[in-house]
Amino acid sequence: MSRASDSAAPSRQSFLPFRRNTATQLVPQARLAGPMPWVLAIMVTLTVIAAAGGLALSNLADGARGELSGGATVQIVEAAPAERNRQAAVSVQLLTRHPSVASLRRVPDEELSRLLEPWLGVGASNEAVPIPALIDVRLRTEATEDELRSIRRLLADQAPAARIDAQSNWLRPVFATIRSLQWLAIALVALLGLTSASAVWLAARSALGTNRNTIEVVHLLGGTDGQIARIFQRSIGIDSTLGGAVGLMLGLGVVLLLGRQFAGLDSGMIASGGLEWRDWLVLAAIPIAGVAIAMLTARLTVLAALRRML
Repeated sequence: MSRASDSAAPSRQSFLPFRRNTATQLVPQARLAGPMPWVLAIMVTLTVIAAAGGLALSNLADGARGELSGGATVQIVEAAPAERNRQAAVSVQLLTRHPSVASLRRVPDEELSRLLEPWLGVGASNEAVPIPALIDVRLRTEATEDELRSIRRLLADQAPAARIDAQSNWLRPVFATIRSLQWLAIALVALLGLTSASAVWLAARSALGTNRNTIEVVHLLGGTDGQIARIFQRSIGIDSTLGGAVGLMLGLGVVLLLGRQFAGLDSGMIASGGLEWRDWLVLAAIPIAGVAIAMLTARLTVLAALRRML
């Protein structure tokens, strides 16, 4: 009686469902070890740096627009010092009463001379090189062309040498350059993501080729495509998590180092390009997105290859 029960046991076991842990034991080479985690770490590092650069440029442009949107500059372009000072004083009086002007400040001649020293040299006299009188104006609203036209009409009679310009116009080429750099950063992030997916695709194809015979045996024993795909998916998930963590630390280290270098410039415009807390969350999400893309790429690659193999 015991012999009959012993002989029946293998028969019943052969009809048990093929479990995932059985497939894992039969395909131990599916681990995508070797250089794969370090390739992904390099990709994540470069992606973090490119994304941080794009976010910093966006903050820089937004900060500069916010500071300059309501700013205007009045220049009194007059060679005679006495007449220049008279028109500047009259302009200050007229602008103070203008309803659109929130505040104004006449820049002292000594400050202008210090700003122009790198170009004119030290000790250049105002008589030798006439320097326009400069009035910094802050409007209550954006410095639109209608507002500037209204100020020009106000100063036309009393200060005919006055020239009024919106401060944002001076930096229009800078804004165009920043916008181009932002698009470049977006393109780099997309390219690095595509490169990472391609590396995962190549690694998964290579692992499938190495384990082709074992995979065929697993199929004969009842293993499904989904079970086999999960093995490779889990393996690439481990590798991409390791690579993503290392890449995030390296990328953040580079970003912090560059941030300290730019902070040393002590420039107001550069300071407005710092990263905010939302930007740091975006950078921290990059390796998470990388793991998800890698696992999805591995699964789709394996499933597509298995349909052609079997």
